[in-house]
Amino acid sequence: MNQAKNHNVQSLHNKLLCKNMIAIASGKGGVGKTWLSITLSHALSSLGCRTLLFDGDLGLANVDIQLGLAPNKDMGGVLNGRYSLEEAAVRYPDGGFDVVAGRSGSGNLANLPAPRLNSLTTDLANLSESYDRIILDLGAGIDRTVRQLASQAQVCLVITTDEPTSLTDAYAFIKLTKMQRPDADLRVIVNMAETEHDGHKTYNTIRKACESFLKITPPLAGIIVRDNKVKEAIRNQTPLLVRYPTSTAAERVEQIARNLLKGHE
Repeated sequence: MNQAKNHNVQSLHNKLLCKNMIAIASGKGGVGKTWLSITLSHALSSLGCRTLLFDGDLGLANVDIQLGLAPNKDMGGVLNGRYSLEEAAVRYPDGGFDVVAGRSGSGNLANLPAPRLNSLTTDLANLSESYDRIILDLGAGIDRTVRQLASQAQVCLVITTDEPTSLTDAYAFIKLTKMQRPDADLRVIVNMAETEHDGHKTYNTIRKACESFLKITPPLAGIIVRDNKVKEAIRNQTPLLVRYPTSTAAERVEQIARNLLKGHE
């Protein structure tokens, strides 16, 4: 009985796994997850990909805020059944990608009933067929909603900084994801590193923890050195690749995008 149930769950997961979806996770807030999601979406669009940025932070959404958008439709209306997920996707012309905005301040959305969350993941899987890449900006934490949305993605980029709490939370996310989905493709991005060397030190810290306790080695997807241009772009509600396209941080994200398209780790 249990084997049959597990088989059905795995079959459902395989059906909903989106090979063109990239989840951006952190475990901890304040590490630059949303900024990276926006910049990576823009970079992939610039490389010719039809890209959708989905704000999966259902309770504390802020993709629209960082982009200076005031969308008429957002996830609140989708979850209330007023319109479809596809209808909620709006074009962001300056970046050349589409956006499904969350609903900031609606904490209740972060604790969706299981049937509604299952319906959302099915709708997202169907919508993914219209795009080359979907970037899923996950909420902070490791709750059920975050983990279920992440389980749809072919690749999950886990962002960390050198702060101990960030490293601890990133490790916890990796651990729980691997427990739920042993074949998950998890890769680490170190953000706001003071230097390239410091970035490698931070990566090695989480790598060693994963090797010691989980017996896995999540590859390094990239190091983004601290760049004041990032704060200025966020403050002006303008994508980094629009305001400072030649900045160091912009170039690092563009390289991450190229590597993802090439299948590099």
